[in-house]
Amino acid sequence: MPVENSRIKGLYKQTVQERLKLVAKAAGLTDEHVQALSNHGELDDVAADRMIENVIGTMSLPVGVATNFVIDGKHYLVPFCLEESSVVAAASNMAKRCLGHGGFTTNNDEPVMIGQIQLLDVEDFEQATTNILQAKHELITFCNDVPSRMIALGGGCKDLEVRRLNTHMGSMLVVHLLVDCRDAMGANAVNTMAERVASRLEALTGGRAHLRILSNLAGHRLARVRAVFTPEEMASDGSREDGLAVIQGILEAHAFAVEDPYRATTHNKGVMNAISSVALACGQDWRAIEAGCHAWTTMQDGRYTSMSKWSQTSEGNLLGTMELPMAVGIVGGASKVHPAAQANLAILGVETAQELAGIILCAGLAQNLGALRALSTKGIQAGHMKLHAKNMAVSAGAVGDEVDALAARLQAYEGHRTQTMVEAWLEELRQG
Repeated sequence: MPVENSRIKGLYKQTVQERLKLVAKAAGLTDEHVQALSNHGELDDVAADRMIENVIGTMSLPVGVATNFVIDGKHYLVPFCLEESSVVAAASNMAKRCLGHGGFTTNNDEPVMIGQIQLLDVEDFEQATTNILQAKHELITFCNDVPSRMIALGGGCKDLEVRRLNTHMGSMLVVHLLVDCRDAMGANAVNTMAERVASRLEALTGGRAHLRILSNLAGHRLARVRAVFTPEEMASDGSREDGLAVIQGILEAHAFAVEDPYRATTHNKGVMNAISSVALACGQDWRAIEAGCHAWTTMQDGRYTSMSKWSQTSEGNLLGTMELPMAVGIVGGASKVHPAAQANLAILGVETAQELAGIILCAGLAQNLGALRALSTKGIQAGHMKLHAKNMAVSAGAVGDEVDALAARLQAYEGHRTQTMVEAWLEELRQG
């Protein structure tokens, strides 16, 4: 179950171990979950060797917890796994700014994935299509006629579509299997069905089945999020006048991303800063999610544009929405193999894949707003460099108390900050 309260005041002021204790208590983590996170999320050699080939070691990335998320009336602590500073802080900050209207609301499709079978050398496309559609129910039954927990829980192949595709190598027939994957991401189940049914499609069409694999453009598995931010919540000083000015700046920045693919790419990278990070923390195939999200932005009018939509309501509030394909699972894959992924899912307390999809999208919208607000007010570097100061100190060779001393000096410095300058400061510090 989700946590009772996602608002942990002063979490950033605690030590790593103190934070872990607070989160473990709030989320009711087991000793095994705590141990997995305490071990920096590292896999042992045996577990790592099961996951990929030619394993020689592992590599750690930080896991941080974003606070203040209220989604569909429930509180969530949201784990992020990434190397970039300011992302977790920005998402937490923006999540707190929409609480006046109840936080985020989500609306997610059923977890349906597409399996594609490419049929070549088809002579009569019209007849082939007719044959497939007439045999639809038989083909669906055949796909589902296997021992499967997913099917037993109400999932499985639910429908079938046929498309004719004209390419530079000639026309081909493409069959889509629409498979309800329940709480799995579904790649293995979908691929198995596509391969199993291929020979029957060949017999029905007289064609040759070539590729048989799922699509990572999960257009039937969309997640949607909506959030409202008042001018007072968006303001730097709490005033409505300042908040309205901030909202105007955000809308102007968003218009840039809507119309210009060069800006949209960076704008959407900010969205994915959260989506990919939460997905990675929870053991998801974040590369598939990224591919699907970027592809989806071109599906509306054939051009690359903003993933998010921002507008102003008649009351003057800022309204943010987003709709993206979100193929995630809480059974199978790394989510059940990696101890840290299991611990992060326990922090979220999710009970279904659809719930996880909605949370991930909320994190993406919050992070996008954090970037837009920073860019349209004081600039992105002010907050980023404040949190990046310790990284610069460590990169200069600082250790122990030297890190905090240099970071404090950097934060107070109003000029242009360079790594060379920090190295010089470290030398001064050590010389007394």
